[in-house]
Amino acid sequence: MAKENTDKVTIDLFLDQPRKGRPRTNPLPRNEQLKINKRRQLQRDRRQGRKRIELKVDQSVHEHLNEVASSSGCTRSDLVEAMIKISLANQEQVLPAVVNLVKSGES
Repeated sequence: MAKENTDKVTIDLFLDQPRKGRPRTNPLPRNEQLKINKRRQLQRDRRQGRKRIELKVDQSVHEHLNEVASSSGCTRSDLVEAMIKISLANQEQVLPAVVNLVKSGES
């Protein structure tokens, strides 16, 4: 019987051939690895006293935040957190402008 290179069903014919790609280093499937890593990240954040906030913005705002963060040499998350802290520290000046912007429906 001739060996067909595209036939991967008969595995015994391919034992001597090395498999492509990097060998598995983790016995768990990828989706289980992601669950474990996410759980560890949440525990790490909890220990650091951090809370998660989800924010939906327009694509243009997202791109602008990315540009400002990359030019500043920080992450987008750090940039947004700093902006919120500054806004909360200067509530007398910033809050009325934000409320007016939200009420006007402009973004």
